[in-house]
Amino acid sequence: MKTKPRSFWQKPEGVVGAIFLLGIIGVLGWAIPSSLAAIYAFGKSTFGLISILGVLGVAIFATLDTKARTLVSYLYKSTMRWITGLFIELDPIAILKAYVSDLRGNLKKMRMQIGKLRVQMHKLKEMIVNNQKSIKTNIQLATEAKHTNKEAQMILKSRKAGRLRDSNMKLEDLYKRMEVLYRVLSKMYENSAVLAEDIEDQVELKERERKAMLAGHSAMKSAMSIIKGDSDKRAMFDQALEAIADDVSSKVGEMERFMEMSEDFMSSIDLQNGIFEEKGMEMLEKWEKESTSLILGEAKDDILTQVGNDSDILDLNAPVKEKVRAERTNQYDNFFE
Repeated sequence: MKTKPRSFWQKPEGVVGAIFLLGIIGVLGWAIPSSLAAIYAFGKSTFGLISILGVLGVAIFATLDTKARTLVSYLYKSTMRWITGLFIELDPIAILKAYVSDLRGNLKKMRMQIGKLRVQMHKLKEMIVNNQKSIKTNIQLATEAKHTNKEAQMILKSRKAGRLRDSNMKLEDLYKRMEVLYRVLSKMYENSAVLAEDIEDQVELKERERKAMLAGHSAMKSAMSIIKGDSDKRAMFDQALEAIADDVSSKVGEMERFMEMSEDFMSSIDLQNGIFEEKGMEMLEKWEKESTSLILGEAKDDILTQVGNDSDILDLNAPVKEKVRAERTNQYDNFFE
């Protein structure tokens, strides 16, 4: 899904521009009233009056003329971008390269999380199966005790079977939550690997295009294009790259938040002692009810319907899926249309 590009004021250079604008207004608000006497004295001479009228004329023209306003706006934005670029990275290509590095690092961590979760799920499944065997054994012993009139033994075995059944219900619910986590992490890993590959492809291609564009680009050419009413091709190109960077930023943020949540969930579980915190379960349930995932898309609903479905049993021994390159197109091609 193509994201809505941010306005100038929503970007870092826009924040700097707003600060500068407030500073200019503040200086003018202080300077003009304190300089009225000097301006009045200057305006008494013919040269002074012509100068003041000239300045006012230029200001009125710049305010009323559309092209002049656009040119002033472009020059102001360009200046603020240059100033901001002195202490913040604004090059969209460099930003996208940094996101690829973050994604690759997160993918390694995610694969490790999937491996740890798989081990825990195998252990949990074994506990559930062993409990089911114990339940069956204790029910049989309780039945035999009943037939031989051993009431105390019957009550003891029946209660033990009941406790194991209650424990298994909780463990099976925990297994379902872990299955959701496993399926989501696996799908998120798959989609994020594709995302990293798509960004790398775009960076490789668009970096060459941008270099060629910058070679024949100048601030004067952009200004002349603005005066003519044409669009600034470099600005539009960078805007598309910035839109990609914003989309990737949101997806990387979601990926990291989910990994953090899954790690908290796993650390709240102590299978050896049969303990797990409700908080971890609540976190995962809250995520399930939240709005659609940027990384998973419609696959999120599919994953939730798969859990507990007898016709789609999770195979813990199956490798994490990898999408084949030839079967898909780059998800960011339409950003430059």
